[in-house]
Amino acid sequence: MQLLVSPASIDEAKQALAADIVDVKRPEEGSLGASFPWIIRSIKGLTKKPISAAIGDFDFKPGGASLTALGAATAGADYIKIGLMFDGKAEAAEMIRAVVRAVKDTYPEKIVVIAAYSDWKRLSVISPFDVVPIAAQAGADVTMVDTGIKDRRSTFEFMSEDELTRFTRLNQEHGMKTAIAGSLTFEDIPILKRINPDIIGVRGMVCGGDRRALVQEELVLKAVAMVH
Repeated sequence: MQLLVSPASIDEAKQALAADIVDVKRPEEGSLGASFPWIIRSIKGLTKKPISAAIGDFDFKPGGASLTALGAATAGADYIKIGLMFDGKAEAAEMIRAVVRAVKDTYPEKIVVIAAYSDWKRLSVISPFDVVPIAAQAGADVTMVDTGIKDRRSTFEFMSEDELTRFTRLNQEHGMKTAIAGSLTFEDIPILKRINPDIIGVRGMVCGGDRRALVQEELVLKAVAMVH
């Protein structure tokens, strides 16, 4: 299990370099808010570890999403992560195909992460369980769950341990990896170890419980020690 930490700035990224994956996002633009290409490029220059970049919580705009995905890959992101903030299996398939093609036509080695939302019912968007086979068919590499509304309610409030285990196994059956995020806490780590996703994504956990605060290096080190 790898730890992904999401700093929002270059200074924060310097506090997050102990993580396995450094994820670049802009929290004020949403759950998976996109940052700027120069921020991605600068953080890429800080470390030899993989860099992930969120590109947004997208409604159905495959053209905009594919162009944004290519921009993030070109800026240096190794993982390109998009959230599907809409419903419809056919639309999801078209969107994911567009993003995968945009990235992999130019950067076949880069990893496309498709994010669904653990709180999909309150958002009225596509279920994570429906996303997995669609993402696999389209050639994506990872399917993740995150909370779409950031009100400090955890993914565990919307999906049980059994459901998250089923989600993880479904990804495995389709040859994909699993990431779990969404207001996770240190107390959740033993449960996450039982579920055993490939990646857990955190921000608030390493900001002292408030994702609007700053990433703290000592909390990143604590999380790395617990996860590993």
